[in-house]
Amino acid sequence: MFTGLIEEIGKIKAITKLNGGLKITVIADLIMNDVKIDDSIAIEGVCQTVVACNSNSFDVVAIEETMRKTNFAKLKANSKVNLERALTLNTRLGGHLVQGHVDCIGTVDSVVKEGTSYLVSIKFPNEFQKYIIPVGSICINGVSLTAARVEGTKFTVAIIPHTWDVTTIGNLKTGDIVNLEFDLIGKYIEKQMQFGNIKKESIWEQFANQPKI
Repeated sequence: MFTGLIEEIGKIKAITKLNGGLKITVIADLIMNDVKIDDSIAIEGVCQTVVACNSNSFDVVAIEETMRKTNFAKLKANSKVNLERALTLNTRLGGHLVQGHVDCIGTVDSVVKEGTSYLVSIKFPNEFQKYIIPVGSICINGVSLTAARVEGTKFTVAIIPHTWDVTTIGNLKTGDIVNLEFDLIGKYIEKQMQFGNIKKESIWEQFANQPKI
């Protein structure tokens, strides 16, 4: 589990093809102080398992399913990537609950510079409309952000200067492919409703009908 608050920007040192997958070597600094084999690290919002590491880099293996659902096919040597280690129980949850399980890829539709911020609009597949709401949480390339506006299959986020400077969001341009993870809670509610585990009355009505103590 992650928060969507990027710890540092790493750099791809090498990429090796492994049948339908990739072995990816990432150079990092800050996060390497306690990284070990079997740790989970989110790379551009994709949860990966460390299979080897030394003092300044670590290796992961992206399998076929990861390649199908993410923008990892676009990675190359020297690409910059967002990095976040898995959260701990004593970590402030400053972003939102992020699994590192990418739902789909989106396409940057526009990047607009405003006075103190940047507006980034992203198009995404139609079937995911139900998982995003205005001012709801959205994870883009591992960065926890808020959907300022939602218009059909396009949403817009407002990026503060700090986020623009310390994540790979600042490198986005029109046409770029990004990893998207939608809010976890909506997916669970949908699943429960499909199997009839939620009564027809609303959750608020259920709460109101509880015996008073």
